[in-house]
Amino acid sequence: MKAFKGHAVRPTADRVKEALFNILARDLSGMRVLDLFAGTGNVTIEALSRGAGEACLVEQSRKAARMIRANLQSFGFAPQARVLVMPALRAVRSLSAGGATFDFIFVDPPYDRGWVDKILGSVASGELLAADGILVVEHSAREKAQEKSGGIELRDERRYGDTVLSFFGRTSASPL
Repeated sequence: MKAFKGHAVRPTADRVKEALFNILARDLSGMRVLDLFAGTGNVTIEALSRGAGEACLVEQSRKAARMIRANLQSFGFAPQARVLVMPALRAVRSLSAGGATFDFIFVDPPYDRGWVDKILGSVASGELLAADGILVVEHSAREKAQEKSGGIELRDERRYGDTVLSFFGRTSASPL
């Protein structure tokens, strides 16, 4: 998988990605995936390799989007994925306006910049999360995620060094 050198993009660490998919531990067959702040696309590529049916990756950087497309192509997942080159909040509004819903939403914003609650509120108000879907936010341990935002609520949190995975579901859905 291609990745940037330096700190322009911070891909999800392999051990965090492995833990994420061990926690999900369910068949991803046919799932619709949304990856906000997609970076290299490595989490979505893992989801597609585990049977996810389609994916939408959102990345603001054109350079990163080209890399994502190259990675999708090299793994044979380009036909199942689309890459939107735009800011995450604008993408959420656009996808919501189009009536899109997703079974698995992964959000990995830049650490410690106040993105976690902004994205949670935007996703919740846009009703992008399917009724039995799961929203996972990767964030710094220094930035606490709200327990409830709109129609979604925190179900679980796992810490890996400075990284936290916060798992959310719809308030009316059963727990993880």
